[in-house]
Amino acid sequence: MATQKSICLYFQVHQPTRLRLYRFFDIGKDSHYYDDFANRTILRRVAQKCYLPMNQLMLDLIKQYKGKFKIAYSISGSALDQFQRFAPEVIDSFRALAATGKVEFLAETYYHSLASLASESEFRHQVGKHAAKIEELFGVKPVTFRNTELIYSNGIGEMVYDLGYKTMLTEGARHIMGWKSPNYVYCDETQPKLKLLLRNYNLSDDIAFRFAANKVTADQYVDWMKENAKEDDIVNLFMDYETFGEHQAADTGIFEFMKALPAAVLADKTFAFVTPAEAVKKHQAVSDLAVEDPISWADEERDLTAWLGNELQSEAFKKVYAMTEKLSIVNDEELWEDFGHLQESDHFYYMCTKFFSDGEVHKYFNPYDTPYEAFINYMNVISDFQIRLDEKRAALDVKETAVEELKVKPVRKKAAKKK
Repeated sequence: MATQKSICLYFQVHQPTRLRLYRFFDIGKDSHYYDDFANRTILRRVAQKCYLPMNQLMLDLIKQYKGKFKIAYSISGSALDQFQRFAPEVIDSFRALAATGKVEFLAETYYHSLASLASESEFRHQVGKHAAKIEELFGVKPVTFRNTELIYSNGIGEMVYDLGYKTMLTEGARHIMGWKSPNYVYCDETQPKLKLLLRNYNLSDDIAFRFAANKVTADQYVDWMKENAKEDDIVNLFMDYETFGEHQAADTGIFEFMKALPAAVLADKTFAFVTPAEAVKKHQAVSDLAVEDPISWADEERDLTAWLGNELQSEAFKKVYAMTEKLSIVNDEELWEDFGHLQESDHFYYMCTKFFSDGEVHKYFNPYDTPYEAFINYMNVISDFQIRLDEKRAALDVKETAVEELKVKPVRKKAAKKK
């Protein structure tokens, strides 16, 4: 009897730490960089429209289908920090999901950063920090890795495997797949023990971007999956959690669709729901993948150009990561925290100048009127951060010099002999 096909349903949860309007004249005078009002307001809004109702729906479905419905989440550290600060009830709702034992929580970079492209030490630090946070909040240790924006290459895969992860999620990008289907388990070319699950972007985007236009029913969607994966093993549906209620409004019927999907899948019996960790145990890798240049989920190119495609983005990227070594020497907790938030991929996304086929997508997520405003604002913040870092480094040099001087024992004159 043939092995039943699988559906791996994974959601990305992230909220950026938005910067306030930071002017040139603020540099060196005011080092509070964040728009606390916007961060709180948006987080609370998305919690009410998406996180809380969807978490309740997912919990109800898991209980209703007695564990046959399974899902996975990757929640950035930036989002977790904001949940704890502005909406702790969201943390509680994720804890309730964790308690079912039918939800897998994935590892990622703490600050939803591009560190894997710039600094192995910073990448390792963030992955370790994120895994510790997930274990602290939800009592589970992540075993599957999902890099920021699904960015992957064979070199990144090696780093991930060295960190102890045996499974990684990425994009089924057409230019690296060729004739191959994304509906199988693959492995890393240079590290065959690292298994890869590839996003089926056609089926995923039918929900994430095209749901309102498609008006697809759960039964129709199951038919689409069966057609797409006729002889294949697994359909990987990876999408932003904010798809539900935020990107696709409740009045589109997105919640009703999600509520009906498990029943349609389980009644048809072609597919069974699996978590990423279960998927690689159930299905053998059919081939390795050669990926020299990093791929991602974004845009038609599935490359890095959404974040590093122009001179503005490249200059900002180089500037922030150039400070890594000096930060390691200073080792100041407050500076490290700001450095983490300044690495969030969203800042570079806001500087994107792609306004062709993907322009509307970039515009929707961008709080700035132009990419140039985003760049100027970010670089003003970086300038202030650099001043703080240099001052700390100089103070450290002064302190070290003072310590060295104390170590030098003063020469004492011998007392004169009494006559």
